[in-house]
Amino acid sequence: MDNLFREFLDTYLDAWRSSSLPQLKNFISRDYKAREITNGDIIDFGFEESIQGWEQGFNFAKENSAEWELNEITNIPLRADEILVIISATMSLQGKSLDTAHLFFQTFKKDSYGGWKLIRSYIEAGIPLGNIKRLQLN
Repeated sequence: MDNLFREFLDTYLDAWRSSSLPQLKNFISRDYKAREITNGDIIDFGFEESIQGWEQGFNFAKENSAEWELNEITNIPLRADEILVIISATMSLQGKSLDTAHLFFQTFKKDSYGGWKLIRSYIEAGIPLGNIKRLQLN
């Protein structure tokens, strides 16, 4: 993996873990497109809706003194300038993990300035945590 991408991804994940919306917002392309599946319901959204969703999640984390538990499952180079990263995300409240997690398939693209931006996401929400843990063992 490209060292610059590794540095970018580490900074992106740190922003997520610290619930820093201003920082995370800088990593998302204005042309961002996403699809989330929750209980079989499909929701398509773009940049603005994404920022609203992150804000709600970050506010919940801060108000409940929750900690993000992020696990980078794998990285898959798609093209010379695109990398797909699969991340599982859940929270712990008072030291106890929630029973479910979200599985994020996030595509990052190198922009014309050599930086990276999140351009697409596919999210499976509400997966039982035991299923995610089995995935991490493979």
